[in-house]
Amino acid sequence: MTNSFIPPAKPIIGDEEREAVDRVLRSGMVAQGPEVAAFEAEFAEVMVQGRASVAVNSGTSGLHLGLLAAGVGAGDEVIVPSFTFAATANSVALTGATPVFVDIEPDQFTLDPVAVEAAITSRTKAIMPVHLYGHPAHLGELMALAEKYDLDLYEDAAQAHGAELDGKRVGSFGRFGMFSLYPTKNMTSGEGGMVTCDSDEFVRRVKLFRNQGMETQYQNEVVGLNNRMTDIHAAIGRVQLTKVGAWTKTRQENAAFLDANLEGVTVPPVATGAVHVYHQYTIRVPEDRDGFVTALKEEHQVGSGVYYPVPNHRLPSLTHFAPGLELPETERAAAEVVSLPVHPSLSQDDLQRVVAAVNTVVKAGA
Repeated sequence: MTNSFIPPAKPIIGDEEREAVDRVLRSGMVAQGPEVAAFEAEFAEVMVQGRASVAVNSGTSGLHLGLLAAGVGAGDEVIVPSFTFAATANSVALTGATPVFVDIEPDQFTLDPVAVEAAITSRTKAIMPVHLYGHPAHLGELMALAEKYDLDLYEDAAQAHGAELDGKRVGSFGRFGMFSLYPTKNMTSGEGGMVTCDSDEFVRRVKLFRNQGMETQYQNEVVGLNNRMTDIHAAIGRVQLTKVGAWTKTRQENAAFLDANLEGVTVPPVATGAVHVYHQYTIRVPEDRDGFVTALKEEHQVGSGVYYPVPNHRLPSLTHFAPGLELPETERAAAEVVSLPVHPSLSQDDLQRVVAAVNTVVKAGA
């Protein structure tokens, strides 16, 4: 009997989500309405310890609108990692500001505070760490730098729903935080994002920018966008919000099983005081990473992902911001990382197969 393929990620959409969508469709109110407002309030309480939250139509929109609301624009610099999805730097560039790429530290793949301080200039407006793979960035050191140099701190928490540092949820440290609600994230609204804000005025500004620049119809205060979330998407998100806590616990249990049983690879370390939510379970394969990925799939029917093989500062769309830049830890991570299945749909048999596959492939390449 041939083993079925184990996918690296698997969105979970159940009957409750379908029923919620049907409820909205029957109501006749499908654009931004009461479901969005309820989702914003519930997300704030469940995910970020009560910090006000604004729903938008994608994670990228959330970053873009947060930056606009913070006043980021032409002439400003925002320090970002290069080892992340391009949306982080794209959102900065779309404001007219300059993304400044700095290196990561090797354990959590997040911004290296020493490298950040070295990159600060008179034009630096903010630091924007990414809580990559579901592990918090070094927020203590980065917040200290922001205070020392009178900078803003913004959080790209796209992959970090429920992650914590020293008892405080990510998304509640900086001036704003952003969570993605894309289908492969730890929870989804089908498509969407959530912006967590540090003040009522910041909430108002994000809402202005998401709604064509107006709070009152036809009284446009700023040049805005249509980045609203629909009630259909919010209804899905509200259901998912009731489930994500249990899913996170399962992810953490799956990660603990992998930690205990994988051999010959570097498993993801967790910093003291950090709660990792394992959007991805990412190991390093220093020798022939691509051959390792191929062997897992073709010989063992185990899927995996490489996030991210090309650093942002090497992308054709962004390289002009960083001519000649060398980021050694970023380059090394891009060449070595592999994310193994850790999602909550995995059975115990699936987990044992993942372990057996990885250990066999590692041993064969030794």
